Amino acid sequence: MVDLKSKLKGVFGFPVTPFKDDRSIDFESLERVIEMMMGYPFCAIVVTGGTGEIYSLSTDEAVAVVERSVKVVNGRMPVVAGVGYSTVIACEMAARMEKVGADALLVMPPTYSHAPEDGLFAYYQVIGRASGLPLAIYSRDWAVFTPDQVARLAETVPTLQIWKDGQGNGRTYRRIMNKVGDRLAWVGGLGDDCVSTYFACGVQAYTSSISNVAPKVSLALAEAGMARDFAKLDALMDKYVHPLYALRERMKGYEVTVMKEMMRMLGLCGNAVRPPLAQMRPADIDDLAKIVDTYRDML
Repeated sequence: MVDLKSKLKGVFGFPVTPFKDDRSIDFESLERVIEMMMGYPFCAIVVTGGTGEIYSLSTDEAVAVVERSVKVVNGRMPVVAGVGYSTVIACEMAARMEKVGADALLVMPPTYSHAPEDGLFAYYQVIGRASGLPLAIYSRDWAVFTPDQVARLAETVPTLQIWKDGQGNGRTYRRIMNKVGDRLAWVGGLGDDCVSTYFACGVQAYTSSISNVAPKVSLALAEAGMARDFAKLDALMDKYVHPLYALRERMKGYEVTVMKEMMRMLGLCGNAVRPPLAQMRPADIDDLAKIVDTYRDML
């Protein structure tokens, strides 16, 4: 198994899964978006994750997205593939995604949200055995862990290499890092708007949805964060991140919908999303167009 921990520093590109107007996957646009990302020094890309609408894809579709992405990347950086749903489905995804060339797996929380601790741990353990790939656990939504629980997972899931935080609680995340040390790579995964918190508590990389539209902004945020240049980081956040994320908070699901609409405005792909997400409201589109204008100097 490849050791990725030391290589994952800076920014994970996080491409959307483009859809055509009929909601079928637009593989041509997917390839174009990923090829665009290959022009920037990301540490890896993550496909079929939350931004990639994994929850709206069939297993066959998710594997196809990974396979096409791997072909475009062609070894230029690691490709991390998202898996999830039930243990059975996640294991099938893991095995098939390994066969089509994924370099690591990002495990989403199981769909069932009332699992006891032992059952939740077994979920990750079984998926870890389903392939020989390095594993990243995504602690998001209801999958919240204490420092002792993360240490236990690190001991019982040998393939676990990456911890992706989706809680945004800097105090708890720092305690987890202190407990587990360098056994895992620590990644900020809640959003570009949490970059200041994440780098202040010691992450080595973060996942960026802004990478879909303005990789230079994502990389500038990480550079300032790793340098602990919080004056520069604050300026970048105030200009590029906070206005965009304020708009994204207007409706549930906008974290993907807004990015796809922004990509449509920039000619990168269409804006279609699959239910349960919804398209943007007209008034919000007008406000987004104003935000896009502020990004012009970083495109």
